[in-house]
Amino acid sequence: MNLSDSQTGGAGPRRVSAMEAVLSHLRDAIERGEYAIGDKLPSEAELCRALEVSRPVLREALRALQTMGLTVSRTGKGTFVVADAVEDPTFGDYAAGDLLEVRRHVEIPVAGYAAERRTPENLDRLTRLLDRMERETDTAAWVAMDTLFHLAVAEASQNPVFRRVIEEIRDALARQSAFLNELGGRREQSDREHRAIVEALADGSAHDAVQAMTHHLDRVETTLTDIVRSVRTPAHDSPQAV
Repeated sequence: MNLSDSQTGGAGPRRVSAMEAVLSHLRDAIERGEYAIGDKLPSEAELCRALEVSRPVLREALRALQTMGLTVSRTGKGTFVVADAVEDPTFGDYAAGDLLEVRRHVEIPVAGYAAERRTPENLDRLTRLLDRMERETDTAAWVAMDTLFHLAVAEASQNPVFRRVIEEIRDALARQSAFLNELGGRREQSDREHRAIVEALADGSAHDAVQAMTHHLDRVETTLTDIVRSVRTPAHDSPQAV
């Protein structure tokens, strides 16, 4: 079975990465009961041979399964199935639902304060950071800058407590960002949403900044929901490479 880059249907052809194809295959197998709760998945070597993918690709898919709450990795023992349906992904120490709830209560008002209190230095840093993000092609580098962007907005509020809160959830934000970009294709959309936030801060409009941040978090929630409830296309033994 070759799970190389392939196309799936929908409104139009969409490029599916090898990792997505592996994740879809394994998730489908778990949800269909091929691997029941308590079962151990085949070894990495066995899965790589069966799916004809590299070990890094497989490991990314296995990490995504764990984030979705379907499996748990036990050092020296392997990967075990712990659930047969995705409910609430976990990013580091925090469940997605809990993380988003806190972000709404913190980052939305923070954006309003930042619009009223930002300094020229704050705006310059945010603008330069966003310019770099829009040019960046490496996902890992983009994710790192994504967390820096949200920290910079908190700094622009001139309240160090807000920055400390964002620092506390920074690792979870990075994990969530990587997850959404890998499975939801969020990067370009997120860049546009970030640009709208910066423009509102530059205009000094608390109302527009609050609206822009609200829209950003709404889209994060929508993408997460789409991934959790995704309808997978049947795996093909020989998908068309693109």
